Amino acid sequence: MAEKVREAVRKRGRGPASQARFRTPHKKLAGTLLAVAGMVVFMGIITAEAFMPAAADYSASASDISHLAGTDPPDSVIVQPSAAIFNAAMISGGLMIMAAAYFVQRAFGRLGVTIPLTVWGIGVLGVGIFPAPTGGVHDIFALLTFFVGGLVAVLAYKVEAPPLRYISVVLGAIPISILVSMTVLGGSGGLTALLGPGGAERWVAYPIVLWLVAFGGYLMAGPDQPRRKRRPG
Repeated sequence: MAEKVREAVRKRGRGPASQARFRTPHKKLAGTLLAVAGMVVFMGIITAEAFMPAAADYSASASDISHLAGTDPPDSVIVQPSAAIFNAAMISGGLMIMAAAYFVQRAFGRLGVTIPLTVWGIGVLGVGIFPAPTGGVHDIFALLTFFVGGLVAVLAYKVEAPPLRYISVVLGAIPISILVSMTVLGGSGGLTALLGPGGAERWVAYPIVLWLVAFGGYLMAGPDQPRRKRRPG
């Protein structure tokens, strides 16, 4: 009889409730890293913009976000401390996203989400390590960041519940559709003609950052223990 009781306890420990309790710390760690990464990136951009002097002729409409770290080569102009702030925000944000991808994998076991999330973190990290004055290398990482970031937001529906699942798809589809339209219509058409190149780029970047904070909050808000069904009576 005692042996049967011990076997029942072991089976119960391998059940869904036990697995959910095991995965919750990973979800919360992933959520914390992602939410903080989004805040760091967003506030880093705002702070770097605030330090740009009027003489730098930087504007949200006409200037790319990456120009906070310096203008394009060959005659690059780097303004401090804006460049240092922007680069530090991208590097730290990219590292946190990559670390969060590990915990997302431990929590959900979804390589279709964690691999793109890791690649996106690499892209964000590369934007900080290779700023705009480096030229072509930066352009590769920037494109990787924008496209894969939108793709991750769409793919994350696999591990999200409504209504965030639907919001996530929309926030991911916005940058992807803008990038496609800019490729088809060229740099002077579509949203670029309406908002300028800087404004159009922000419509690509900010929906991804918003999703990053929202997804992080969603993961952090997970219950510590699964709810138990109430017995009738």
